Amino acid sequence: MTQGSAVAVLRYHEIALKGRNRPLFVRRLVQHVEHVLAGLPVGPVGRASARLVVPIRDVSAWPEIRARLERVFGLANLALSYELPLPVDPDAALERLGTALLERLRGVDVPSFRVLTKRGDKTFPYGSPEVNQRLGAGIQAMTGARVDLKHAALTVAVDLLRTRAFYSLEKVSGAGGLPVGTGGVVLSLLSGGIDSPVAAWRMMRRGCRVDFVHFHSEPFTDRTSQDKVRLLARSLTAWELDATLLLVPFAEVQRQIVAAVARPLRVVLYRRMMLRIAEALARARGAEALVTGESLGQVASQTLANMAVIGEVATLPVLRPLVGMDKEEISRQAERIGTFETSIIPDQDCCQVFVPRHPTTRARPDAVLAAEARYDVAELVAMAVAATERVRFRFPEPAVEAPAMAAPSAL
Repeated sequence: MTQGSAVAVLRYHEIALKGRNRPLFVRRLVQHVEHVLAGLPVGPVGRASARLVVPIRDVSAWPEIRARLERVFGLANLALSYELPLPVDPDAALERLGTALLERLRGVDVPSFRVLTKRGDKTFPYGSPEVNQRLGAGIQAMTGARVDLKHAALTVAVDLLRTRAFYSLEKVSGAGGLPVGTGGVVLSLLSGGIDSPVAAWRMMRRGCRVDFVHFHSEPFTDRTSQDKVRLLARSLTAWELDATLLLVPFAEVQRQIVAAVARPLRVVLYRRMMLRIAEALARARGAEALVTGESLGQVASQTLANMAVIGEVATLPVLRPLVGMDKEEISRQAERIGTFETSIIPDQDCCQVFVPRHPTTRARPDAVLAAEARYDVAELVAMAVAATERVRFRFPEPAVEAPAMAAPSAL
């Protein structure tokens, strides 16, 4: 084809800075791209310098291909491009490239444009500005469009390699970050609110494989929080392809705390029990850290003093990627990643059960330890872990639910 073969060109940036470890990151990125595009009309993923190239067999599938690739961590940007073999002679190469561009633009309304060229082959005798000028002159002559280097309605991007070129008429921002699986495995506490899905997403973006744990208070509450958190887990799995949601029955733990302890300390004690249970589940799954959606000062349990008292029960690291963000910032990011609308669905979450009107904002360690001496912490942890339900999600495959686990070893 004189216009070239359709391909998706995927560029990465941060991965290129990884030195000797770069091949590992690129392999993980290739694996992710292959899995996320499963079932779509594409060819095998190839490599060309600091970019990946995916042949597209049916261009009409590009909107779905683009939507899936936009969720691949590690990609700086992506574009529907056209691959064109080039003759060795540089003038003939530019002539062929210019002809292909004009055929592609024929009949397209172009009010303003610019050409941006990158030379992957530095032996090509013409520099990028001269290539831009020569290709741009042909486009201007055919379309009559004006050149606008800052605010062009159309950007023609050209990548010149040794024996071929890629050109595109669009560029889509990627998810950035690092490929999922390069940063280890973590277990994220998922409440069903706005914050915790964003915290989980931010850890995925740094290369972590994230599983989720949700605490519910059925039968003291209905199933709305569990239903909602399944939707959130399914949505987040589209970013990492495979995840497990652990549903922990927490009602009996809360009941025993309420029976033994005065009101102001209860929220702190709930949170400490959640971390203990989450850590037991995390260790059984080989996770290396816990993740929470805590933001400093947002609620009573998230004062600096209370976070310190709560966090001291965990021996795994507790990561708080939102700790310095305010609600508005978190909500904007939730909207961008597609979890906000689900998070604001009303539900009965376990934190609304037996919550005191005036919880302490500065729990004393000695008072907390004295309160915990009134119930069997280890027994409650073991009971909750044993009753935990496991739900597995995959993308692009439909979710598959597994039966409740009989013991921690089943995790």
